[in-house]
Amino acid sequence: VQLVESGGGLVQAGGSLRLSCAVSGGTFDDYVIGWFRQAPGKEREFVAAISPLSTYYADSVKGRFTISRDTSKNTVYLEMNGLKPEDTAVYYCVADHGTAARLRTGVVDYWGQGTQVTVSS
Repeated sequence: VQLVESGGGLVQAGGSLRLSCAVSGGTFDDYVIGWFRQAPGKEREFVAAISPLSTYYADSVKGRFTISRDTSKNTVYLEMNGLKPEDTAVYYCVADHGTAARLRTGVVDYWGQGTQVTVSS
């Protein structure tokens, strides 16, 4: 399975970005797909995840970020609104055959290469 992220960039605080994760090489609906992020000097943290039935969010992004999946395009999106400087990080798309609970721990089958998101104050 390959995960290719796109959509990162530089945005001012309060702005929006949409990240995309194109999934290939596997059966899309077999996976829980999510996003992690890692800021310089900080630990990697869970951001959001989506299964065919449910969505899951970290408390720090709830109400600002929305994760969605387009089965026709084998793509997962992360719509990020109300961005804050503390959202600055490399964002990684991940995919796992297991549950969202397992994915949230960072134990996942596949990682993307990451895309940089920078929010200026």
